[in-house]
Amino acid sequence: MDLSLIADAVVLGVLTGAVYALMASGLTLIFGVMDIINIGQGALVILGAYLSFALARYWHIDLFLGLLITMPLMFGLGVLIELVFIRPLKRDRTMFSILVTFGIAIVIEGLLGLIFSTDLVKLDAWYVTQSFSIFGFYIAYIYLFGFILSLLLLGGLYVLLYRTQFGAGLRASMQNRVAAQLIGIDVERVSALTFGIGVALTAAGGMVFGATNSFNPSSHYDLISRLLVIIVLGGMGSLGGALIASFAMLVVEDVTAALWSPTWSTTVFFILLVLVLLVRPQGLFGQLAGRKQ
Repeated sequence: MDLSLIADAVVLGVLTGAVYALMASGLTLIFGVMDIINIGQGALVILGAYLSFALARYWHIDLFLGLLITMPLMFGLGVLIELVFIRPLKRDRTMFSILVTFGIAIVIEGLLGLIFSTDLVKLDAWYVTQSFSIFGFYIAYIYLFGFILSLLLLGGLYVLLYRTQFGAGLRASMQNRVAAQLIGIDVERVSALTFGIGVALTAAGGMVFGATNSFNPSSHYDLISRLLVIIVLGGMGSLGGALIASFAMLVVEDVTAALWSPTWSTTVFFILLVLVLLVRPQGLFGQLAGRKQ
């Protein structure tokens, strides 16, 4: 057994796991506040990647600096989606949200295919192609920069949730939407801003994803399946659970690929997912049905 190979896989899994945690945090945040399963989250991540691609190719804006443009744009798009498509859902919100957001994903995929074609592309910058050595491991700068970006944004999200008045209202809405309304919290406003924040995070996640993976408009199918697995394993609505599940998923996949075969990497994780859910159907940090976190 090559220990250096395992260590390399663990390091890569941790670095990429933080990016997946960033993408999944928006998904689980939206579910926690609104009981909405945003099937379109993967397509929004790919949209974020294409926005970074366009800014870099046509306006020569650095990928990270471009986030100052793409994140506000995606925030506005998220608020618009909530106002136009999500807010009118008054009955069976969770079930109908799946259909509505899947429709949004299909529209985004179609528009991206029309504008950019269906060819695979990848974001490019010096830190995407260059790497550095640490303790004998060679790591591309983009993985380190993406890890730092994810930690900063997740840290900012933590401060927003636990150190601001808006965060207190958001957490109250997560715990009990009706009770939050009764004590004067504008739940509709909180929902719109929460959806906007969740979508804004896809701009950052999409940029790092696009710099570390080739993608096209249909890449969102595989991506949303991974994000859903993460929030189910971590517990629906649990941000901490999404973080831990992201690290677990990527480390298990990378170690399995390194020691066994890339073909089996995802399969092994799904086996572990089934075993965990047999013991804890609500996920690692989720609440039992009828008890909202």
